Amino acid sequence: MSSKDIATELTNYDWELFTAMHEVELVYYIFGRHKFPGATTANLERFVRHFNVVQHWVVTELCLCEDLVKRAILLKKFIKIAAVLKEQRNLNSFFAVMFGLSNSAVQRLYKTWERIPSKTKRIYCAYERLMDPSRNHRAYRLAVAKLSPPYIPFMPLLLKDMTFIHEGNPNYVDKLVNFEKMRMLAKTVKIVRGCRSQPYVPSSPQRGLADRMFLDGPATRLSTYSDHAFPLRSPSNIRHYIQNLKVIDNQRKLTQLSRTIEC
Repeated sequence: MSSKDIATELTNYDWELFTAMHEVELVYYIFGRHKFPGATTANLERFVRHFNVVQHWVVTELCLCEDLVKRAILLKKFIKIAAVLKEQRNLNSFFAVMFGLSNSAVQRLYKTWERIPSKTKRIYCAYERLMDPSRNHRAYRLAVAKLSPPYIPFMPLLLKDMTFIHEGNPNYVDKLVNFEKMRMLAKTVKIVRGCRSQPYVPSSPQRGLADRMFLDGPATRLSTYSDHAFPLRSPSNIRHYIQNLKVIDNQRKLTQLSRTIEC
């Protein structure tokens, strides 16, 4: 499976999850679903779970790859997947992959990182700067401000923004509805509406910027834990793989595996 094939199916699936989520689910999620009888946040929660699965998938695959050479190829492949996701304006999965690469169990694999070409390392470092949380994630917010729809935002940060607004401002001021708080929440919800204001068109097979930055190395098996190999590059096989990722989400276990493959 090529990096672009994997990234494209990740983006297609993310769009399916993202568009299934109703904007009001954000409000239910922040205020508490129990306050709205009959309300559901199932679509939002499924989208958030997928983010967590993707980041743990990256760590799982790297920590279960015992061969140093293959692991270095796999690491480079994940960096390219991140590049394609960014190019496709899927910032949610882009951050998920980057969070996986920045996990302590992966960062401590010094021998693996040493085998990564300097050009690839520079690209990775540039992406790290985009993840910088300083000044309220200023780097990310500036980058997003330049995007036009459609794009998939970094959902955990959007939820964090809404939580900050909700917990930092009372619902009522002098027994009147705090309309300033509601305005700030509505502004954040409108971000989601804006992201989806244009239809998503699946990426074309033409070579993009990420293809020019990288050349895919030898075929790398991205399925060590799930124990499914997909030699065929058919979209249905890749889609099935993406939707059924098997991961280890126990940080202690991942750290142990990391120490086993690199003392």
